[in-house]
Amino acid sequence: MTARLLAVVAHPDDETFGCGSLLLHAAAAGARITVLCATRGEAGGVAPFVQVPEKGLSCLREHELRAAAAALSVEDVQVLDFTDSGMDGEPPAGSLCGVPCESVVDAVATAVAAHEPDVVLALDASDGHRDHARIRAVVEEVMRGSATRLYLQALPRSLMHDWVRHNAGNAGAAAYVELPDIGTPDELISTVVDTSEHYPARQAAIRLHASQVSPFDGLPEELRRAFLTSDHLIRINPPWNGGQRERDIWG
Repeated sequence: MTARLLAVVAHPDDETFGCGSLLLHAAAAGARITVLCATRGEAGGVAPFVQVPEKGLSCLREHELRAAAAALSVEDVQVLDFTDSGMDGEPPAGSLCGVPCESVVDAVATAVAAHEPDVVLALDASDGHRDHARIRAVVEEVMRGSATRLYLQALPRSLMHDWVRHNAGNAGAAAYVELPDIGTPDELISTVVDTSEHYPARQAAIRLHASQVSPFDGLPEELRRAFLTSDHLIRINPPWNGGQRERDIWG
């Protein structure tokens, strides 16, 4: 029987920048992968020299999402109709953080019921983005009491501190550099998956999100590989109680 993985993310590019290597790893193991994306990323910035089409940034970013997902061997992409909340300020009406949490819970629960995943994956939101935090909270609420395995893709604090030190003085990273507790404490990481064989394919998928500036751009090769060749996760369901770390997500 084919295993099924459902990745639930907030924006186009989260599936690639956040957990692309793990999706490639799961596909190589024969899993059927679905990405559920809550928004079309319309509040995001645009990389230099990128021309936004007449239909707008949301159209461009959804196109990039679907192209990158295909490159990651994702079989199905579903996009919800919430809008991007942006980084700060009052969340716009209809945005992921501007609607009642129950509305997002209902939408994600419907998708989980439809896809019947064996594993659910979300980002751990340790980068401080409020849309990521909303999706994490919603996914944990939807999966509470379920027997389905639930993982959060994590950004280890040790790696994030290296990233912050490298980007000190980079105005584009300022919103993150100012966060005092960026990243997940390393001791909370339950699972480390070696995804080094998928490094070239992950980089190719990242390039398909051409409208966005990758957080890995400009990193020294050693640090770039540290982010993109080992996937760090927190196992929420069943809870991890310490001890030896897992080396895969399938139990």
